[in-house]
Amino acid sequence: MERVKFSKEFIFRASPAILYQFLSTPDCLIRWFCDQVHINGRMYTFEWNGTEEEAELIEDLENELLRFHWEDADDEREYLEFNMARSPVTGETILVITDYCDDDEVEDQKQLWETQMKALRGVTGG
Repeated sequence: MERVKFSKEFIFRASPAILYQFLSTPDCLIRWFCDQVHINGRMYTFEWNGTEEEAELIEDLENELLRFHWEDADDEREYLEFNMARSPVTGETILVITDYCDDDEVEDQKQLWETQMKALRGVTGG
């Protein structure tokens, strides 16, 4: 199965600084993304329903960008990226998520991110 890269854009009323906190700290990540998370340096161990997955934080620009590489990814070039920018017109925060999946799962993955972003909006106030 071929792996493909996709991106999805979301609009938030919360500032990039608030989003950054919710994308990078354990106390905030467990409120919308996973059941548990442990951080050791640049290694994040995420837990969902008793199953753990490890990711290395490979790029970190405070309040702008977080890029993770999943340890079990088949391709070293794959990553999960959260890119944040403030709209100069509306003042809202634009969050672009870039992820990878099998080519027949793109729509399912986009829907999963829609659900996750709805949860993130709920805990960030917008």
